[in-house]
Amino acid sequence: MAPSRHSVFLATLLPLAAAITAVNAHAADDGYDDPIMLDTLKVEAASEKLKQAQGVSVVTEEDMKRRPVSNDISEIVRTMPGVNLTGNSSTGQYGNNRQIDIRGMGPENTLILIDGKPVLSRNSVKMGRSGERNTRGDSNWVPVEMIESIEVIRGPAAARYGSGASGGVVNIITKKPDTGMAQISAQYEMPQNSDEGASKRLNILMAAPMGDNASLRTYFNYNKTDGDDQYVNADDTVEGSSIAAGREGVINLDWKSTLTYHVNDENSVDFDVALSKQDNIYAGDNSFQGVENSDYTTSNIGSTTNKMDRSTAAVTHHGSYDFGKSFSYIQYERTVNQRLGEGSAGGGEGAINSDEWTTVEMKNVSAKSEWDLAFETHTLTLGAEVRYENMYDDVNNQTDARVADDVDLGDTELNAEDRDPETDALLLGIYVEDNLQLLDSLTATAGLRYDHHDITGSNWSPSLNLSWATTDELTFQAGVSKAFKAPNLYQLNPNYVYATRGNGCPSDYPSLGGGCSILGNPDLQNETSINKEIGFNYLAASGFNAGLTYFHNDYKNKVSTEGTDPVYTVAASTGDAADSTQVFRWDNIPEAVIEGMEGNLMVPVGETIDFSLNATVMLDSENKTTGEPLSLVPDYTINSSITAQLSDSVESTLSAVHYGRTPSATTTTSGDEVENQEDRAPYTITNLAMTWMAPNDFDVTFSVKNLLNASVKREGTSLNAGANTYNEPGRSFLAGFTKKF
Repeated sequence: MAPSRHSVFLATLLPLAAAITAVNAHAADDGYDDPIMLDTLKVEAASEKLKQAQGVSVVTEEDMKRRPVSNDISEIVRTMPGVNLTGNSSTGQYGNNRQIDIRGMGPENTLILIDGKPVLSRNSVKMGRSGERNTRGDSNWVPVEMIESIEVIRGPAAARYGSGASGGVVNIITKKPDTGMAQISAQYEMPQNSDEGASKRLNILMAAPMGDNASLRTYFNYNKTDGDDQYVNADDTVEGSSIAAGREGVINLDWKSTLTYHVNDENSVDFDVALSKQDNIYAGDNSFQGVENSDYTTSNIGSTTNKMDRSTAAVTHHGSYDFGKSFSYIQYERTVNQRLGEGSAGGGEGAINSDEWTTVEMKNVSAKSEWDLAFETHTLTLGAEVRYENMYDDVNNQTDARVADDVDLGDTELNAEDRDPETDALLLGIYVEDNLQLLDSLTATAGLRYDHHDITGSNWSPSLNLSWATTDELTFQAGVSKAFKAPNLYQLNPNYVYATRGNGCPSDYPSLGGGCSILGNPDLQNETSINKEIGFNYLAASGFNAGLTYFHNDYKNKVSTEGTDPVYTVAASTGDAADSTQVFRWDNIPEAVIEGMEGNLMVPVGETIDFSLNATVMLDSENKTTGEPLSLVPDYTINSSITAQLSDSVESTLSAVHYGRTPSATTTTSGDEVENQEDRAPYTITNLAMTWMAPNDFDVTFSVKNLLNASVKREGTSLNAGANTYNEPGRSFLAGFTKKF
């Protein structure tokens, strides 16, 4: 039963009400993220201790200068250990719309946060039966110049964040500048190959006092990356395939204002309002076919075919008291997803077939309250969280369902016109963590989280992380946790019907003439994973740092249509058995496994040069039902960089990323053998950047990206490209500046 609007309203107010009651509480130091101090005893909250675990990396503002980002922060996040860019399956559909994938668990298991608040806009995009969405994901709603740092949390440390964090968490932390300042930034990137899209960005940040106890921060951003030419991959196309699309472009418009009111030394409240708009620049991509698929495809190349508008409003409370600290918020997020009409079934899925715009609207209300309570020898963390999703979609549930007279499909409406276009779900979670000092050198961080989803039911997520400092330099760490992800609204909706019309029926169940249908399933269970890791880290006083971590994830109840049997078969109304339809449902597959290793190395070379390296090795990634990898991830990835301080004001960084072989899937979404199957061969991308910190707060950046011009092209559509399903842009030249006032 869907929750009443009153119950949702009350549930989301509870954490905020708890925070507001603390407004006149005890005095303490400022700064929410600082360790809690009790006299001379330093006690860290569990959340802060977990951020020091092996599976945690931080991208700093300096890192983003050393590896300038063209458009999307996924470009820099992918250089962290355990991180790649992939789709959500091994099919290669929408190959150039790759998203952040942590430890091979897929983008849908990476939770994106902005200042600790979830970003859920991509959930408004239809999910096809392979698990793919035609979306850029949720990593491009904040311009790079407005970011202070990015936390990348992997493995057991991510369990505390609830649904969608089985792979990990990416928390984008925005700048909170002092009042009375302004900043303007501009950047332009020109590719050497005129068939590839150029990028440009301009943004302004302003902060000003608003009386004695308040300040206002506002930023504006314009960012545009042109789409690739429709024939950028023409010379590399697999024989027999239509030309595969290059990278589509995107236009970003962003505005955000934050009013901060300091109630007293102990309490502050932020009031946020933000509007963002992302319009694509179409390059001809769709689920299965190339850019010469139809007149609609070719005529729309270079124009906007989908629009994502995201707006948010939030109230956040930060408290700092003599007994602990608190962080509480309530956020409203609205996404309007507009697209030109496109095919919804079979081989025509995703292909534009109309000049009319369609609209899906998604509204999310999320709230959280977290309290770190300090005791003499440990810090106890208590938290509660609410997420409410509501989607209005009268576009993707318009396929009629065929059903036999003797089959009971529960709430499924057979006729599309009888269906309710509105679906929703409510998720409630509470959790407790404790950071315990067992011995002088041994620390344990234990946690337990309980979540209840109003459709899929309850889930318990225990976690335990251990840290053993054998010496001042050498620390061993281990962790184990249970994580989960609730199925999305498309998978749970009994009225979401995907029809193949004869194309794409599973190879074990070829079409009987009437094609195949896949229905949403409200009886799905939550996906779960048991995440384990063990490793060590060595940090010398000289700055030398080395670490190694082994991770193993047992993934159960993954929601999929692959390897499932038909629920029933419906004969044609004429009684002709040669026109029968086989009907499938989304189901939970029993098991998948992922394991690998992550390593890192930092070596200071004298006083002015630093060398750093990290590596990820994927030892296994397999859907135990189909034998396929969960996503297209390289066997290994090596990131390295050398940073040299050439003078007091000039710094240079030479960086390189080497990607090992990427194994291809052996079958298509339907289970047919892949034609022209080829693995992605190893390749290396090298970048050179230089930053000049000029006088008067004026910074200038120059960069040559893909210095050696390694050519990595998409070689076909998802049916016959093997693992060669995406482009890496060639050599480009970037220049940018930032001026502070």
